[in-house]
Amino acid sequence: MNNTVPKNMKAAVMHSMREISIETLPIPEINQDEVLIKVMAVGICGSDLHYYTHGRIGKYIVEKPFILGHECSGVIAAVGSSVNQFKVGDRVAVEPGVTCGHCEACKEGRYNLCPDVQFLATPPVDGAFVQYIKMRQDFVFSIPDSLSFEDAALIEPFSVGIHAANRTNLQPGSTIAIMGMGPVGLMAVAAAKAFGAGTIIVTDLEPLRLDAAKKMGVTHVINIREQDALHEISCITNGRGVDVAWETAGNPTALQSALASLRRGGKLAIVGLPSQNEIPLNVPFIADNEIDIYGIFRYANTYPKGIQFLANGIVDTKHLITDRYSLADTREAMERALNFKNECLKIIVYPND
Repeated sequence: MNNTVPKNMKAAVMHSMREISIETLPIPEINQDEVLIKVMAVGICGSDLHYYTHGRIGKYIVEKPFILGHECSGVIAAVGSSVNQFKVGDRVAVEPGVTCGHCEACKEGRYNLCPDVQFLATPPVDGAFVQYIKMRQDFVFSIPDSLSFEDAALIEPFSVGIHAANRTNLQPGSTIAIMGMGPVGLMAVAAAKAFGAGTIIVTDLEPLRLDAAKKMGVTHVINIREQDALHEISCITNGRGVDVAWETAGNPTALQSALASLRRGGKLAIVGLPSQNEIPLNVPFIADNEIDIYGIFRYANTYPKGIQFLANGIVDTKHLITDRYSLADTREAMERALNFKNECLKIIVYPND
């Protein structure tokens, strides 16, 4: 390991729900195919908030002191003996899920479905609210000097939208409805724009989120507190419906609306995860209109394209980041994200600020 790297680091450790303390931990030791990364920016994600408040997501249960955070970027601080893609000082984005590379899913190129993935901030794997992390070199990507560390951290949620666009074969000029303008939904807007969608219709109930979507260039916003989404979409599309709909809020009503907004032969992507396992859907509508439905689980092979889109200025993310915190204030950042969703969008933590 490079002799300029310290022996210890600071980390934000969750010991129980809604309790985080700053502790000193050893710097992780890297293997020959890994790099050590000095973490410069970490975004707070909805899954972080879920672990923070509930201590679990499905089968993934927090059973020990745990470190959150998986949307991250940084600088290479040390390289393993077999690393040939990076050198100390390189600026990088981090894809947070290391897969086995050998299973059927990995060999098919759908490595997001690998059953043995080790994903940052998914128990028992600790996350990135630390000053240093280690990562296998093939899940690290160089970023140009023109791309900020904040934008590089956003490539992770951006990748979800890119994956949805790939899965639904979003075409230039398409009409799309995106239900839910949280951070994932707003980055889905960025993906829809990057793929050339012609008409982008979004729904939400928070004015802050709808205003951010407007600034990002959507063509129509629908405040579902004041307007009927399906009526408005029907008017916008002259009764035809949209080519593609993405549900990003994890809300059962939004999912049903997304389905009903589609034209005959349309495509639905389920991006958001609802709290319940089963939701009634209009099966005759699905069958009669030959609706294609796609599940979206994370992403695969999206980072190079995401870096290119953001570095080329195809999408503008400056309206997304509303709050910034140091590592020492990680708990305050989590509380802010949890309790003031009507005031903030994406919150970034800076472990080495």
